Formats: sequence, C-alpha cells, structure tokens
Amino acid sequence: MEYGSIEREIHVDASPEVVFKVVSRPEHISQWWSDDADFEATPGAAGELVWGDRADVAPIVVVKAEPPRLFSFRWCHAGGEIDDSADSLLVTFELTPSGTGTTVRLTETGFREMGWQAAKLAEQHREHVDGWDAAVLGLGEYLTRLVATP
Repeated sequence: MEYGSIEREIHVDASPEVVFKVVSRPEHISQWWSDDADFEATPGAAGELVWGDRADVAPIVVVKAEPPRLFSFRWCHAGGEIDDSADSLLVTFELTPSGTGTTVRLTETGFREMGWQAAKLAEQHREHVDGWDAAVLGLGEYLTRLVATP
C-alpha cells in the first residue's frame, strides 16, 4: 500500500469565500474538526489545534493563505515542537467554485518523509485516513448548517 498522501474531495453548497473562512479560522475549525484551535491565518503564523481537555495538542504553522482558494499548514512536527529543519505533514485545502457551491479538495502529504519505520508509517497513515474521513464529513455537515442558518 502507498502511504505517501491522503486525498479527499467534497462538494458543498457554499461559496468559496464562506468555505475559506470555515477551513482557515479557529472559531470554525473547532466546530467541525478539533475541539479548539488558536492561530492566525497568515503565512508563517504558528498556533495549535487541540483535542480533548488539552490531552492532544498539535502545533501548526500556516504555509499559505490565499482567500478564497487555498489554505495550507504544516503539523505533526517531530517531537511535537515546531522546527523548520524537521519534517512535518502538509495539509492543503484547495477550493474551486463549482456550480452554486464549492469543491473542496483536501490533501495531506509528507508521510514518507517523516522517517517513520514501516509499522509506524502504516499506523499513522491509517489514523490520519480515519481522522480525515470523519473531519471531511464534519466539514460538510457544518457548512450545511452554517449556510442554512438565516
């Protein structure tokens, strides 16, 4: 099996401008993915994603923020600390207008570059596949509720 990347795509009935806000702002991310988030959607900005009662904290660094079409960040830094010289995973949200809505393409790359042993690589990839499956579903459901709210 190839563990190099994960790709997911979903069509949502919301404009790219709305979707960009939902994938790049902490107050929205905490509604469909993590329990809490703290970062600025500015390239180079560092922050964190939090699950549980700070039981799982993932440092992130924003790589690109190009409203309303692209948002990307790096996370899963070696040792849990942001280090530009260390490998990390890159998550990218590409937003493309499609009819009256938006096609959201999520890509996560860098698994092979992390230097994990085969068993750890397979485990991490599987966990991220499961996580993104749930998160993308949550993203679609959250956007549906958000745009339906008067």
